[in-house]
Amino acid sequence: MKLTKKILATAMTLITSVSMTISEASNKPFTSTIMHKVEVKTVDTGGTLLFSDSPEYVKENGILYTDTVKGEARVLFYHLNESSSNKKLAIIIENVSKKFNTIDITRGATTKPSSNFLKVGKAVQTEYMKNKFSESFYLNKGEKRLLIKDLEDVIMKPGELIYGVYDFNAEYPVKVTILMYPQTANPIDFLQFAQILPKDEQRLRGTFQNMNRTLTVEKIYNPNKDGIMYLMLADNVNDVYKTGIDATDGSEVVNFGNYGINYKINLRTKDDTRICLTPLGGFYAGAMRLLNYNGKKESKVILTPQNQTYFGDKTPKEPEHVKKAREEGLSLLTNYTELAELGTYKGKVSFEYSPPGASYLPVDIILMPMDKK
Repeated sequence: MKLTKKILATAMTLITSVSMTISEASNKPFTSTIMHKVEVKTVDTGGTLLFSDSPEYVKENGILYTDTVKGEARVLFYHLNESSSNKKLAIIIENVSKKFNTIDITRGATTKPSSNFLKVGKAVQTEYMKNKFSESFYLNKGEKRLLIKDLEDVIMKPGELIYGVYDFNAEYPVKVTILMYPQTANPIDFLQFAQILPKDEQRLRGTFQNMNRTLTVEKIYNPNKDGIMYLMLADNVNDVYKTGIDATDGSEVVNFGNYGINYKINLRTKDDTRICLTPLGGFYAGAMRLLNYNGKKESKVILTPQNQTYFGDKTPKEPEHVKKAREEGLSLLTNYTELAELGTYKGKVSFEYSPPGASYLPVDIILMPMDKK
């Protein structure tokens, strides 16, 4: 879709107007540079995501989500205890095949519940990006057990959020159930009487196929000729949200934000390039991982942002015409743009990214010459 001259002119006027208003309020001069969108190739692969975030605010005990999976899978839960008593959360896995079943947990993280949602979101994603969790166990026919036994020691006080994500592989089909239950109960016993809780208005729960997304910028970025460019993530225009099925009622659902989807972002640059992340939707607190740099495997975790818990709160909300221009291929980098540094690179570089819980989306990945500060 080509950017029309009318949209372009209106967008630039509105961007300047909004930014100048902020400039006047802060007595800080406004400067800007035009950015152009890069084109990417998108490929979805991998196993099954079980996403449990509805009801997000949980008022009673019960089953938050459940479905049966086989092979590679990822389970993500994000729930707030809105009751008046302490609660616990369990992921119960049941072997529903007739065969002896092998379960390999390959990755995962959760942290202590807290009423500071952004802190929880960043802590979980940081630990998940470290990719150090590994455990295996076996299930007999019909056997149930906790996928993550350590969750039995985690207590959610009223008003606290619990968030976690775990990757595993099941040789044969298993039924996975995310359960909220009383602090003093046995989760396996409690499951026998638990009812499925109704979803809330956001309907953020479901089963989604192809849980990994690879974004490849096929053009080699030349900072000396291409100027500043940006890559959109989780905007549902350039990077479309996943659709799936709520297995509790069979309805189609949308993963607004692509939470639980792991991205691999492949870039190539001709010369030294400064790469940054900027939030566009508001408060943001996350982490990424450098996967590969010029053929060398890496495992560096990059906090976004690095020296504070969150950022994005100072970024002005985009008027609709400004948003439209950005989606179609044109935006502005201003001295009010909040940036998290991902590093300086020359050659082939790959990052891992996943939308962090508690943060607002979308975000831009920005490529720029080294002399742009």
